[in-house]
Amino acid sequence: MQMNPRKPTKAEIAAAVGRTVPDVIAPNLRVLLCGINPGLYSGATGYHFARPGNRFWPTLYAAGFTARLLAPHEEYELLDNGYGITNVVARATATADELTNEELLAGGRRLQQKVRRYRPRVLAVLGIGAYRAAFARPKAQLGLQAETMGATLIWVLPNPSGLNAHYRAAALAQLFRELREAVERLEN
Repeated sequence: MQMNPRKPTKAEIAAAVGRTVPDVIAPNLRVLLCGINPGLYSGATGYHFARPGNRFWPTLYAAGFTARLLAPHEEYELLDNGYGITNVVARATATADELTNEELLAGGRRLQQKVRRYRPRVLAVLGIGAYRAAFARPKAQLGLQAETMGATLIWVLPNPSGLNAHYRAAALAQLFRELREAVERLEN
């Protein structure tokens, strides 16, 4: 386990525009969780979903993906349970609204290549709007998708960002739990 990193300064956060955060990935994962793109706080720290108040880590715990609440700097512990993290677009921005449709489409193509290379059982895209834009699926809904990437199933979940107020914590955890339980059924 890594030491708890210090909180970045406002200047460090502002300077994180365009930075990338390394994937937490390995071959044959159970689930590859895919965010839209890193926020500036994540760009400054180098950890996924790092901004205090982001609901990603509490949601994973509440949904049973982790045995305890992980902090962003403990993200590599996900690999021990067969989970990983990547993004549709690699560059950090203040909000996902700053991404262009072209960036999302290009990110979707890169993500397909990554999925072919690492072959996760399920790709879980966290953000319906990003999924629709990146894969030209304007009518896609949450949950299991009809299309696959090779043998990899695609599942769409809401974005856990605190900016996405459409889902309360319990509802978000329930949707993530449905994915975890579906993966467990696939394995049995």
